[in-house]
Amino acid sequence: MNTVMQTMLAHVSVRQFTEQPVSTEILENLIRCGQSAASSSFIQAVSVIHVTQAHHRQQIAELAGGQAWVVAAPVFLVFCADLQRVNYACVKNELGALEGQTEHFITATVDTALVAQNVLLAAESMGLGGVFIGGIRNNPQVVCDLLELPEQVYPVFGMCLGWPATTNAVKPRFPVQTILHKDRYLLGPVAAQVDSYDQQMQAYYQSRGSNQRVAATWSVQTAAAVQKKQRPHMLKFLQTRGLLLR
Repeated sequence: MNTVMQTMLAHVSVRQFTEQPVSTEILENLIRCGQSAASSSFIQAVSVIHVTQAHHRQQIAELAGGQAWVVAAPVFLVFCADLQRVNYACVKNELGALEGQTEHFITATVDTALVAQNVLLAAESMGLGGVFIGGIRNNPQVVCDLLELPEQVYPVFGMCLGWPATTNAVKPRFPVQTILHKDRYLLGPVAAQVDSYDQQMQAYYQSRGSNQRVAATWSVQTAAAVQKKQRPHMLKFLQTRGLLLR
């Protein structure tokens, strides 16, 4: 177990930050680390918007469900899947403009997620902390308008970064044996695995020093989250961006 692996295993979401700023040099180095992530066919289909204007942050915090840390964090970033440069490359080389292919949407979204994970891991290796903000997809058009995102660019999620004021205990993950399948997918054990993990997570939530959730389990939390956050507007929104047309 090396220090990189220890940093990865120590990950927690951080929502409370000190007032200490994050320097431009640190932020740029974090983005460089993000850019070192793997990229499908090296398309590098990602752009990152550093949101500094207070009124923009306030609007984003409100549409994300009142997440005050979007305003309070020293750094707030919006990670965007960006096919603008890829589209220009296609037109420049006389291969035709992009036409909203699902595959291109997937590769750009995956690129964005890989870059963001690298950024957060690099930040945590320096003692910074952060949290992803998927709530910007509650009203992505407002985010596009605020940040002046062109067609073929969409905001995937935000990220708060800063020096942690408080941290929570690490949440236990599923056992490796639940996640790692050999040669084929094993469907049979799923129910028992979830039931066992529910017991573990209930004990975790009850033992937390703050924000205890007596009746909470993984399945209770997950079912409520995915059924509440369906965001049916996303398909039409993405299509207005010139994405997911084919």
